[in-house]
Amino acid sequence: MEVLVSFLKFVFTYRKKVVDQIMLYVSMICAFTVIVHVGYITDAGIALKTGTAILYMFYGLFVLELIRIASSIFVLKKINVSNYSGILVIFYFFFIMVSRISTEPILSFFAKDEWLYVGIAVVFLSELSKSSLFFDNFYFNPTILFVISFLGLILIGTVLLMLPRTTLIAPLSFVDAFFMATSAVCITGLTVTDISANFSLFGQGIIMLLIQVGGLGIMTFTGFFGYFFSGGFSFKNQLMFGEILGEKKLNAVISTLLTIIFITLLFEFIGGIFIFISLDNVAFSSLGEKVFFCAFHAISSFCNSGFTVIKDGVMNDTYRYNYGFQIALSAIFVFGSLGFGTVFNFYTYFKAKFKGLVDTVIFNKKYIHKPQAFTFNSKFILTCNLIVMVLATVSYFVMEQHHTLIEDRTAIGEWITSFFMANASRSAGFNSVNLNLVSAPTLIMMTTLMWIGTAPGSTGGGVKVTTVAIALMNILSLARGKDSLEIYKRRIAPESVNKAFAIIILSVVTITFSFVLLSFTEPEKEMKMLLFETISAYTTCGLSLGATPSLSSSGKIILAFTMFVGRVGTLTLLVAFIKNIKNKSYIYPSEKILF
Repeated sequence: MEVLVSFLKFVFTYRKKVVDQIMLYVSMICAFTVIVHVGYITDAGIALKTGTAILYMFYGLFVLELIRIASSIFVLKKINVSNYSGILVIFYFFFIMVSRISTEPILSFFAKDEWLYVGIAVVFLSELSKSSLFFDNFYFNPTILFVISFLGLILIGTVLLMLPRTTLIAPLSFVDAFFMATSAVCITGLTVTDISANFSLFGQGIIMLLIQVGGLGIMTFTGFFGYFFSGGFSFKNQLMFGEILGEKKLNAVISTLLTIIFITLLFEFIGGIFIFISLDNVAFSSLGEKVFFCAFHAISSFCNSGFTVIKDGVMNDTYRYNYGFQIALSAIFVFGSLGFGTVFNFYTYFKAKFKGLVDTVIFNKKYIHKPQAFTFNSKFILTCNLIVMVLATVSYFVMEQHHTLIEDRTAIGEWITSFFMANASRSAGFNSVNLNLVSAPTLIMMTTLMWIGTAPGSTGGGVKVTTVAIALMNILSLARGKDSLEIYKRRIAPESVNKAFAIIILSVVTITFSFVLLSFTEPEKEMKMLLFETISAYTTCGLSLGATPSLSSSGKIILAFTMFVGRVGTLTLLVAFIKNIKNKSYIYPSEKILF
């Protein structure tokens, strides 16, 4: 016994990383087996054998995790942060085991094989995330790491989407799978096949997962799992994630990371509930199907991806006049388009109000008003978004009175459709009307809205509404003869103005370049359709006039590249690869250029 105790002390004191690596490789084999079983094997006999193997793997991981956590607690004589997450995983495994053994009807739902897959996936992701925090041993430019992480996720998604059981009718070729993975990771929504008809539940689940991880950012996702399961970040980890998340305060990196995850999941959960309430049970064969539908569209709408499992999209007769469903979707993607900082500002504002109300009514305390309810950036973003939302909605309502709005039977329906389409055009990518039937002025407006996009720091795309606002205000400022730009009694830094014009010029150059290439590869297509698809891809909006599915392989690769550049950002790519880190200690004399 003493020998065993000494061995455990040695292992968990000096060789803990070896134990973690063993768990990583074991869980990787289990996860790979699950993927092959679910996505590849079609023979019933082989599937039965692999299913039995997965069951034993599940129990094996449970035993290994139990031994690791118990030994760690026994040796260290305390429960640290990483042990809490391990204990939760053990409880999950134990609960699923009890559910499979029990004969209680209430536990039968958790006896399904899918919960085995979830448990194995959680263990694998936790071990992978811990191993991905390799910044103490290697150095990477955070911007390059950000770009590489998206490329890696796209390639993983491509492999998964090429599995035979991903589709029901025709398997995807490499180009089609690559396009769909890029569209999902870059939260665009352009598709080369109908995922409602051609994709299995497994395939739709992969798309939903890629949207979620792509919307949050793969580094945010792995960083959260790595922190939660490893118990903390090193100093170098915090520096790296601070630059990726745009957080200047080092001690706020972890809280910012957790806040992003919390806000995303909270609003998706609330949005899913409202979607659930707006739906008719008759349209679904089971409660599980309805829950999956709600989860898929809550994630898709908050991430502004535009993917849907509805045949023909929101234009489907079942949902075209379901205005409650459209309002729920609109509310979710509008909040998603405001940016994590602004949404968190809303959260803290209403949290403070609620706390003040409770203190006043229940505890009889005096309510204390905070002078700065919203930050400068939140106020500016809200103002810009409100102006664009109102102008776009009213413009769509006026211009489509004799076109797509004829289908709506009431004035309220017309306004809801106008609001839905005007705001979905900015980045969400949903459409409740046939875009080929909208008038030419409306189509031009929608293209402009796609280019303008949403707020910075959001899941939406475009050049960002604040970028366009700064550029327009700077033009007015120059016309008035002013040398600086002031908003809300604050002077805007010249770097912000320069960056705004740089982003606008780079977007025009990239869109033009992609459009010209598409014109060469797709000479038979209308230029209007190609330009619309190009702008939709670059701005990660996802609206389409129907040209994308019929593009050639070269055209699909061009659009996939455009989506990737639009999601990562042209300026980000330039900074990643040509950034000059040398600081000059001198300044040249100034000169004025003639215009």
